[in-house]
Amino acid sequence: MKILDNPAKDSWKKQLARPVFKTKEINKIVKPILRKVKRNGDKALFKFAMEYDHVELDSLFPSEIEIQSASEALDPALKEAIQVAKANIERFHKAQETPELVDEVMPGVVCKRKSVAIQKVGLYIPGGTAPLFSTVLMLGIPAVLAGCKEIVLCSPPNKEGKIHPAILYTANLIGISKIVKVGGAQAIAAMTFGTESVPKVDKIFGPGNQFVTAAKQTATKYGVAIDMPAGPSEVLVYADASANASFVAADLLSQAEHGVDSQVILVTETEKFAKKVIKKIDEQLENLPRKDIAKKALANSRAVLMDNAEEAMELINFYAPEHLIISVEEEDKAVNAVYNAGSVFIGNFTPESAGDYASGTNHTLPTYGYARNYSGVSLDSFVKKITYQKITPEGLKNIGPTIEIMAENELLEGHKNAVTIRLKHLNKQNK
Repeated sequence: MKILDNPAKDSWKKQLARPVFKTKEINKIVKPILRKVKRNGDKALFKFAMEYDHVELDSLFPSEIEIQSASEALDPALKEAIQVAKANIERFHKAQETPELVDEVMPGVVCKRKSVAIQKVGLYIPGGTAPLFSTVLMLGIPAVLAGCKEIVLCSPPNKEGKIHPAILYTANLIGISKIVKVGGAQAIAAMTFGTESVPKVDKIFGPGNQFVTAAKQTATKYGVAIDMPAGPSEVLVYADASANASFVAADLLSQAEHGVDSQVILVTETEKFAKKVIKKIDEQLENLPRKDIAKKALANSRAVLMDNAEEAMELINFYAPEHLIISVEEEDKAVNAVYNAGSVFIGNFTPESAGDYASGTNHTLPTYGYARNYSGVSLDSFVKKITYQKITPEGLKNIGPTIEIMAENELLEGHKNAVTIRLKHLNKQNK
């Protein structure tokens, strides 16, 4: 990791730049995939399975036997862990439900707002270098709690034509039955346009590689919403001498192993502590099965020395990390200063992995600086907030003149007349 010593503010953007996507080159690959799926439907999906997943599929759906055998293939300890995580995630997301809001804003004028589920949602679950069965929990549980009418889960098959058993087990556990063996940009295309087997959805959720990300962004041009713009995983750890250097190193590596284009940042006060953490990283790295991936990610990473706590927090908010770990002595002061972060992990004994798997918060979070203007996935992501209003004759008499004056001054006589005609009707009735 390169060490930056109190970098000037005007250099932050350059010094902390994330790995850059070659957007034009990626779109040259993605756009034809979307066109082919739109035109050829299932036929294109079978063809892309051969081309990208190197498997000839008999069906796009797992059989009942595959789903049943998935449970038998998993270690009982893993199944128990998934069930514990499920309970915590359900509890925290259930608590996010908001009651229907009804308010009589003035006599005879009642306004209401309530949550209504998005009817059809698509969940993309990566299954490449790491099968993310935890993402099934993070996306599937709030979709089920919200009451989404149709939930479609897409995940790529392996060379035997099967979806990872942990993904199948978890999907079945939370009640998702529409599971499709398709990955990559073609999965996003299928959920965007619909095929003979894959329903068109209203909103697409889920992480993925740069091709999946580009496909999701393109999907928005066809009237399909997405959870958020997202890039490679990232973490920023803010630590001082009160932190445990081994813990800090482990947290940095936990994100570095996600992918070669991930980025991890350490912000600390002294070069001594930074070098201590880097030494621990080198020691722990050798024991990681994905060390080659982590090494490449570390080349994108930085240790930033900031001897002023206020400026350190300013830099952190500028960077707007997906995951922010705070392990400093003045913990509360630092936490209260955060305004740009996807999710915050507080104290020496709160690893980012807890949020990734089982604490209850959602791990689908804004990356690439989008924490400045996006929230992570929550129950709210799967609902729309619809407002209602009902006005009585008395209410229209109360509010009508206000509307007439405002509409007239905006030169919208039709708007004014919609009120005036009713008020005249009421005046006639009262005579």
